[in-house]
Amino acid sequence: MTGYATEELLACVLARLLGDAAHVAVGAASPIPATACNLLRAKTGQRPRISLLHRRRGNPFTEGSRELFDLAGQGRIDVFFLGGAQIDGEANINLVGTGEYPSPEHRFPGSFGSAFMYFAAKRTILFREEHSPRVLVPKVDFVSAPGCSPPGVWRRGGPQALLTARALFAWDQQRRRFRLESVHPGHTVDEIRAATGFGFDCPARVPVTAEPAADELALLRGPVAREIGANYPGFAHRVWGEPALPA
Repeated sequence: MTGYATEELLACVLARLLGDAAHVAVGAASPIPATACNLLRAKTGQRPRISLLHRRRGNPFTEGSRELFDLAGQGRIDVFFLGGAQIDGEANINLVGTGEYPSPEHRFPGSFGSAFMYFAAKRTILFREEHSPRVLVPKVDFVSAPGCSPPGVWRRGGPQALLTARALFAWDQQRRRFRLESVHPGHTVDEIRAATGFGFDCPARVPVTAEPAADELALLRGPVAREIGANYPGFAHRVWGEPALPA
């Protein structure tokens, strides 16, 4: 790819997935989803409202995640982003560790509120830059948050899509499987198959992911970069050369 950074492509894809969302919550250490939210708001002039939990000045809450969970429980969070050290073909995520629980070989930060948000937010976009059999596995070693629920279990939302640095998958709720929606420029379907540990549906012809438009790049490199630089200074400096502000 030439003419734009991978981070810019991913932010544009996420912004399109957000659609007409009125309120989007972004967790800690999520600069690309935060960039997508700011891009969409710059394009529309108003939406979405962004609850950014990365830094105190980035969110309106006085009690942090407690108020976020309260809003989600009331159905007032349209979209949330989740990642995982492992993600499987049933859209389960693992944030606990690999190996047999309770003595895993490797420990991760932990589930925190992922299971609640996966159930309570109206839509969840799974996002992980790394696209490899290590991350996209046949079955997660530990289910931090399930992608599907048995009949009779209340659930407001669930997975909408899975985006990686190589491809975009859509979630088919009826089949409970991912479907390959597009392959990013410079990558191939065969490459995606080899790098994905779970099976997925694939149309006969898979389109190439739409590249960032000129107006999107102008917004990303202007007002969005400045906005992101206030909360993710290292990221903004790496991608756009924005001055790395003091933490």
